[in-house]
Amino acid sequence: MRHPSPYAAPGFYDKALADGRHRDIVGGRWEETPRIVLPLLTRHGLTAKDHLLDIGAGSLRLGRHLAAMVTAYWATDASRALMLKGWETELDDTARHDLPQDHLVEDAAFLYPNIPDTITFVLAFAVFTHLPAQDLHTALTNLRPRFPHLRRIIFTLFLAPEGHHGPYRQADGVVTHPDRFPWHMTEGKALSISAAAGFTATAHPHRLPRGQVMFTAEPTAP
Repeated sequence: MRHPSPYAAPGFYDKALADGRHRDIVGGRWEETPRIVLPLLTRHGLTAKDHLLDIGAGSLRLGRHLAAMVTAYWATDASRALMLKGWETELDDTARHDLPQDHLVEDAAFLYPNIPDTITFVLAFAVFTHLPAQDLHTALTNLRPRFPHLRRIIFTLFLAPEGHHGPYRQADGVVTHPDRFPWHMTEGKALSISAAAGFTATAHPHRLPRGQVMFTAEPTAP
């Protein structure tokens, strides 16, 4: 049986965590990724007043920094055990105080259970590169009614040129696919999915790890 990503295979997280691979399975680049991404989040509007939801937070590669940057930080992932491993091994005492364990919520279906409706900003870094387009649609569609104060989303994708079919080699070498992991889509499809979910999205030409493309999206005015 083909799974949408390796992460969906039975026992994947249990084995990876038992092997001490909590950094590796979120893509490594433990210092590089925050160094590149955190300034871009500020550039695109994240402020100390925001209530941030970090979708697909993994072992808190970004979350260990983000929790201290905002008024409230909440994180979701398909594996709460992965987030807790990051909490236990990668955060110092001050960071643990900024990030209570009950702010780490398991959610593989993009339903956002137990997340307060005060969320104003959402990040989904390197999430939909691992999943088919339908999951982007589900995640965005469920965000709009769930969080009435939401003002901006940032998510990343692998893109392929319009009209391209089959595998595509990204700028820094990773080969992506329209029908299996690692997934890509066209910019037009990403914008269309966003619009259908009630958001106006924009792609940005930032150089991100592994050739991902950053999108910002704001709720469309009624």
